[in-house]
Amino acid sequence: MRSEVKKRPKQLQLNPNWIQLQQKLKSSAKPARFSKSPQSETPNSILGKRKERPDSDSDDAKPNPLIPTSDDCSVTDVLAMDCEMVGVGQGNKSALGRVALVNKWGNVIYDEFVRPIERVVDFRTRISGIRPRDLRKAKDFQAVQKKVAELIKGRILVGHALHNDLKALLLMHPKKYLRDSSEYQPFLKEGRRVALRHLAAEILGVEIQNGEHCPVDDARAAMLLYQKNRKEWEKSNQDQIRLKEKQKKRKRRKKPKSDSNLVQPES
Repeated sequence: MRSEVKKRPKQLQLNPNWIQLQQKLKSSAKPARFSKSPQSETPNSILGKRKERPDSDSDDAKPNPLIPTSDDCSVTDVLAMDCEMVGVGQGNKSALGRVALVNKWGNVIYDEFVRPIERVVDFRTRISGIRPRDLRKAKDFQAVQKKVAELIKGRILVGHALHNDLKALLLMHPKKYLRDSSEYQPFLKEGRRVALRHLAAEILGVEIQNGEHCPVDDARAAMLLYQKNRKEWEKSNQDQIRLKEKQKKRKRRKKPKSDSNLVQPES
């Protein structure tokens, strides 16, 4: 009986202590879990990695500056143009194969394949991106020429080596309205012209003409180069116009008087 009596109080004394110990462990463990979860567990959790993805991908996947930020497709006061050529004759003669024009926002207002007057012997697909199927239903040269002339009339025309594009179109445009990125002084290196793809990479941070050329992308790149430097470009253009006007006035002053103005002696 005594042994039984002794055992019972031991069990009664151990049970409450064990229960209290368990309660203390639970109460001390819960706040530790809650306090650690937002600090230590979140960075290593799946959600933490998802939050970091935009930051890590932002450096690699930068927005393309050539993508228009406006859906305005109106014919603006400034247009950019680029053409792609095909080979005619013996293949060494260039003819217009495609022409694209974009407005100041970079939106396409005209983009047409052109069927040259002469037979095409070299599509120059590796550079032009033009294939035989593209010219099967292409518009006639005269129709494209007329439309382009209407669009650019009285407007500033932006492009790269515009003299080549205008020559292919058999068009002329007033020099005061031309903004050629291949001739803009700040873009030259040691007085030499720089290719459009190099200007796009260095100034705009975008790659173009990697393989087949796209006249839309090339026109957009030229337009963006102009827009980024428009203030200085226009000032430089105005200064050149004023200088030429002064030079013309000086030449007029230096011209000798004609014989008709001389007083004839009386006979």
